[in-house]
Amino acid sequence: MTPMARRTAPARLAVRRSRLISAAVVLVLAANLGASTPVAFADTLEDQQAALNAEAARVQQSLEFVDARIAKAAGDLVVYQGQLPGAQQSLLEAQGRVAGAVKEVEALAARVDLAQQNKAKITQQLENDKQKIADTRKLIGQIATQAYKSGGVPSNLSLFFGSNKSGSLTDTIDLADQALRSQNSAMDKLTQQNATNVNSQARLQAVEAEIKDLKAKADAALAREKAARDEAEAKKAEVDKLIADTTRLNGELQAAKPGIQSQLAQVKAQQDAVAAEIVERDRKLREAWEAEQRRIAEAAAAAARAQGQATQPYVPAPPGPLSAFGLRSPFNGVPITSGFGWRATPPGTIDFYGQGGYMHTGIDFGAACGTPVFAPAAGTVYSAGWGNDGGGNHVKISHGVVQGNSLTTIFYHNTSVVVSSGQQVSQGQLIAYSGTTGNSTGCHSHFETWVNGRAVDPMGLL
Repeated sequence: MTPMARRTAPARLAVRRSRLISAAVVLVLAANLGASTPVAFADTLEDQQAALNAEAARVQQSLEFVDARIAKAAGDLVVYQGQLPGAQQSLLEAQGRVAGAVKEVEALAARVDLAQQNKAKITQQLENDKQKIADTRKLIGQIATQAYKSGGVPSNLSLFFGSNKSGSLTDTIDLADQALRSQNSAMDKLTQQNATNVNSQARLQAVEAEIKDLKAKADAALAREKAARDEAEAKKAEVDKLIADTTRLNGELQAAKPGIQSQLAQVKAQQDAVAAEIVERDRKLREAWEAEQRRIAEAAAAAARAQGQATQPYVPAPPGPLSAFGLRSPFNGVPITSGFGWRATPPGTIDFYGQGGYMHTGIDFGAACGTPVFAPAAGTVYSAGWGNDGGGNHVKISHGVVQGNSLTTIFYHNTSVVVSSGQQVSQGQLIAYSGTTGNSTGCHSHFETWVNGRAVDPMGLL
């Protein structure tokens, strides 16, 4: 077996070992991560990565009031899980290229071996022909020399012509004539041997050229095999890292789950307290507004009675449209990145809430840190600064009661605030700078609108 042929045995073993590793990858993921819903990929790698990043952002948004490090870990977990199938497929394709390169090397090695064997046969044939030509030339020389000198034949030619016992001239001449004929026959044989020799030489040159070409191709095939192996090793390292990172993050999240759920319970209690505070504040505001409306109506009725005019019993007017507040966007040209409503726990991630998700009571603006935040309407700041409800630096504004409706607006995650509790603000006045304080994984502004003590979609007011 040639060195090249020996080279292919470990190659086949490596391919089989790589396939076993790929199968083990699937088992590891199934054991450690459980089932997950894959991201719907587009055609290009860039689109696929963009889809994964969007899914990771959605995961982080679904954990807005969870510890930022945990929310990022959950987002990263989604990215790694989404990248793993593609990485595994790339690994299988790379292993397929290794197998193809190994087959090419084996085929070229077999062809080189066959050409080497053919060369050995031709070389041996040339050696045999060379000896035959030498023997034939020697015989021709002996015949010619003896015939020239005496017309006789050398004694060693008796095997060809038989023994001449009589020694007569006629017999000698006949014997010489036979020798000449034999010489001519030997010359014909020599010509044929020379022709065969020339043909063998040509065949040898062709075989040697073929061997040279095959060896060059074999070297190139070995280089391709090495490149394919290097690529497969790199792909395997990528898969191994994704598995390790995914397993690590999943373990971290599972281990942190009890603490996160406790933290969420505390945040929920704090948010419920904020909601209760808004409910109570707005109730009192509406009651005061309603009492004032009743007082005004009763004063008008009394004045009418004093003038002898008929009056009707007081009936509270129905609440007017919310557009009466004239609310404006708190930002200039900043896009909304997340809407109001239920945020379901994304498939394949941990349900820290225990109820499949949570209610997102506002909208998120994709504002860079330090973006000015403006009051959407005139009102009174009743809370500003740091809070323990996961929102970081906040501003809470009561806009009073308009046509029977009370309105409160809240801004979370600000880098800093420039107003204080009790301060009156006008519409469009600077109140804060957006940021990523509290439980936030990136710069943005969380904006809430509470109407009559209930969180509503701000888009219905803006």
